[in-house]
Amino acid sequence: MVAGNLDVDQLLDKMGQDLKALIHERGITDPLMIGIRTGGVWLAERLHKQLELSSPLGVLDISFYRDDFTRVGMNPKVQPSQLPCATEDRNLILVDDALMSGRTIRAALNELFDFGRPASVTLVTLLDLQRRELPIQADVTGATLLLDEQQQIKLCGPDPLTLEIKQRN
Repeated sequence: MVAGNLDVDQLLDKMGQDLKALIHERGITDPLMIGIRTGGVWLAERLHKQLELSSPLGVLDISFYRDDFTRVGMNPKVQPSQLPCATEDRNLILVDDALMSGRTIRAALNELFDFGRPASVTLVTLLDLQRRELPIQADVTGATLLLDEQQQIKLCGPDPLTLEIKQRN
């Protein structure tokens, strides 16, 4: 499947329906949605609006929690995480643009647990790139893409949201 065939708006509509059904099935009321900066925040904003959630949207910047932080150093765009309320005993919806190795999600979970122990975390990703290094799986996914080793995908936005596949240099 190539990105040109993937309509982000259609994927978000499907994800919103799937997420709404999952929330209902699990009996979750008033979940706190948190987007991982940057692409995850763009998607979370759209899903938050689509689901008409009452709690404000949270933003997570996992830069300091990455396991490769010492190798890549400080990203000049690091910004503070913004969680609008306590996460202790809350049902969280964590949103990111792509799930590949699982390391970004591991870092996000580590940061979230530093804020308190949530009741549950539901993981939502636009794309599953199926190159796991850690045993992490999304609860709701827009699409699964298999890229070759020389390709990378990028979510561009925030308005409009589009996907680009590029060849690595």
